[in-house]
Amino acid sequence: MKITRMTLWEVPLASHTPYHMSGGKSCETVTSVVLRVDTDQGIAGWGEVCPIPYYLPAYSEGVRPALEYVAPIVIGADPVGPEALMSRVDAWLQGHPYAKSALDLALWDITGKVAQLPLYALLGGRQAADMPLYHSITCVEPHEMARIAREAKGEGIAQFQVKLGSDDDWETDVARLRLVREAVGAGPLVYGDWNCGASRLDATRVGKAVAPFDIMLEQPCATLEECAAVRAATGLLMKIDENAHDTASLLHAYHLGCMDAVALKLSKSGGLSPLRRLRDLCLHLGPKMCIEDVWGSDITTGALLHLAASTPSNRLLNTCDLSGYVAPRLDTSAPQRRNGRIAPPEGAGIGVSPDPEALGQSVALID
Repeated sequence: MKITRMTLWEVPLASHTPYHMSGGKSCETVTSVVLRVDTDQGIAGWGEVCPIPYYLPAYSEGVRPALEYVAPIVIGADPVGPEALMSRVDAWLQGHPYAKSALDLALWDITGKVAQLPLYALLGGRQAADMPLYHSITCVEPHEMARIAREAKGEGIAQFQVKLGSDDDWETDVARLRLVREAVGAGPLVYGDWNCGASRLDATRVGKAVAPFDIMLEQPCATLEECAAVRAATGLLMKIDENAHDTASLLHAYHLGCMDAVALKLSKSGGLSPLRRLRDLCLHLGPKMCIEDVWGSDITTGALLHLAASTPSNRLLNTCDLSGYVAPRLDTSAPQRRNGRIAPPEGAGIGVSPDPEALGQSVALID
């Protein structure tokens, strides 16, 4: 089997609710790049990547030239067994993991289809029928955030990510966390996420103020050293996100003692191949894992759900139904949340078939 061409689409994904984060950053409509890799045996694989520029050093306009650059390595290559080809791609083009992520997903999709197996069977075997979701709450007025949390809890959600820092007012952040905790009651997991936007001082003040409310903190500051200092000063558990992207960063966070939980994201690491390695490292290091991605629709969601489903349940903190936050859906038959949980797609490979009308006109054909 050989790869014959790559086709790219650019699909604007609009958030159902404007997504506000620290530092005045907002995510309303983001361009997702969808990739189809075709082979000479009629089997095609789908990939997707939807980078948010201010979250990582990545942007959707960089995907097409990166894939055009690696085309001499990819076109004519055997797609089955993704890591073999991706190692050659890495040698040809250093960096740009977000662009490589879409290609890696497509190769896994083809491999699963050739094997006639869902990806979770190739990633370690299915460990759970379904997985817990968290609900991310946009950073708005505290009482409105509490209302959103209460509504999500009524739908079965038991884990809540509370965005912080949109107005640079640490006392308002305290109110956000306190009111969300009151809205959902004792027991559910509540964690406040600054996306690197807080100073060590402000994050520590917030942490000390909410300590009685059973709160976890997520990536308050831009460096692991600052995050570790906040954890030590507040005594609160901490989830690392932006600073966790490869083996070295995970080991560094572990040795600093600030990685009680960690977000493992497809496009941040470069796809399922490297993310599976990070997942397995975390099984050794000990943090609970949120397996997700930055943004995306059904292809991205389907791929990450397979990795989540193949992760031991007692080590999986949660996963994310990214496609449930945006429109359009690329495949309306793809999995959706049910009572706060979600199952991976059925069928071989990723198990997602995008609707041509949702994709629109392709923007590039590379052969």
